[in-house]
Amino acid sequence: EGRATVEFVLTKPNNAPFDISGTNYPKAKLRMIIDGYTAPVTGGNFVDLVKKGFYTNMKIQRSDGFVVQTGDPDGEADGYVGAAASKSIGAGKHGERLIPCEIYVKGDKGPFYETTIEDEGRGGQATVLPFSAYGAMGWARDEYDPNSGSSQFFWLLFDSDLTPAGKNVLDGRYPCFGYVVEGADFLSDIKEGDTIVSAEVTEGYEHLKLPPTAAA
Repeated sequence: EGRATVEFVLTKPNNAPFDISGTNYPKAKLRMIIDGYTAPVTGGNFVDLVKKGFYTNMKIQRSDGFVVQTGDPDGEADGYVGAAASKSIGAGKHGERLIPCEIYVKGDKGPFYETTIEDEGRGGQATVLPFSAYGAMGWARDEYDPNSGSSQFFWLLFDSDLTPAGKNVLDGRYPCFGYVVEGADFLSDIKEGDTIVSAEVTEGYEHLKLPPTAAA
């Protein structure tokens, strides 16, 4: 309940530099604001995993010009394993801690859960936190199961032609839970195989509220 600040530092294999508009940088540094007001379950889950060190030393697993994505651990599990299920957190086929799809539509008093905006018959309505900026952060899931998200997330490489706010395939279908506020330019050269060498919650961790059975 509230906002948190998370900072990632990434490096390339063999200490190759990040090339941003012709300038080389030894490391990529991203500063993100996580919005627990708009996406309390999704944002809280992300902050909890950062604090646990889950993303530290994890590699980037997708970089296709549309999104940059990570969060799939080694092994058969598709997400984070290590917490019991609760009312708001389910269990996946390999023991993953799953969270429900969480969508907050403008004018509502709070988010709705476990369905998409289309499932609710509200397609075209605007979300409180839209995918409308380069570096918007979204929670990844199986395309056909809105409640299959666990620990994988993506940064959107926003293009107004491909993802116009309110008229794209993301708003209302995937939770948007934060934005990159410093270092978003690095996303253009973060590639598969780059490593998150540091992931820290620098502000706002005290706002996190965990279900009793999810504290493990």
